[in-house]
Amino acid sequence: MSIIIFMVALCLYWSIIGPFSLYMKQKPIEEKLGYVPSLKVIRVMSADHKELMGASLITKVLMYYGGITMKAQDNVMVEPPDYQMMSRIIHGALQLDPYNMDGYYFAQSFLTWEIHQYQLANNLLDYGMKYRTWDWYLPFFAGFNSSYFLGDFQSAARYYKLAGELSGSDLPKLLAGRYLQQSGQTELAIAYLTAMEKGVRNLAVKKNYQIRLASFKAVRRIELARDSYLKSGGSLPVTVEKLANMGILSPPPLDPYGGKFYIEADGRVSTTSKFAFSGKK
Repeated sequence: MSIIIFMVALCLYWSIIGPFSLYMKQKPIEEKLGYVPSLKVIRVMSADHKELMGASLITKVLMYYGGITMKAQDNVMVEPPDYQMMSRIIHGALQLDPYNMDGYYFAQSFLTWEIHQYQLANNLLDYGMKYRTWDWYLPFFAGFNSSYFLGDFQSAARYYKLAGELSGSDLPKLLAGRYLQQSGQTELAIAYLTAMEKGVRNLAVKKNYQIRLASFKAVRRIELARDSYLKSGGSLPVTVEKLANMGILSPPPLDPYGGKFYIEADGRVSTTSKFAFSGKK
């Protein structure tokens, strides 16, 4: 009798778990971030395994964002990532384990470029510097945010000085002395993105940085050609095509996001893609 009851229970279990598993596999990746309890509840649940819980939460966000990013790069229509929930989870995970490297690096990538929460990103980096006292990347990122996004060159110089002291490298010192001015912002962005691309471990996020880095390098080529034209002709070029036709810009740069580069009236180089994929199939 007990065997019959067990077999019935087993059949009932598979009749439920089978369709449920299929449903979960077919759910769009953007729906899989799911509900996460409050930090207070997570602390109690994790007990003496806070580092493991923190790493698990960060991995959850990385997989979620990576799936969306890969689809966007393949021009598949997807819902925008839930950045608010991503930020909440990352912040909570780093309170559980303030030494987790991936949390800071990934938060820096989407808090700045994607949702423009520059001060929030720096606040998180300041928090990390209290624990990861050896990590020169954190003040390096904060220095970039301060100069490139916030225009706070005094804070940028302070962060870059700390990054130079921790790393023993001349790069942060050069950035503090040479790039902390309105001209040279593209070079600053290239230096920063190069460091980010080398430091990140998640392949989808790394690919994202490589594409953005390629677009900024293309912008810099146009800026150099623009400056050359201005120096010889005394006026700004009207179009990127004119620079290419004159042989000053050869070969013509391509926007990896699929847009078209153009020169604005004030000479600034922009692109119709706004440095983002359209998300259209």
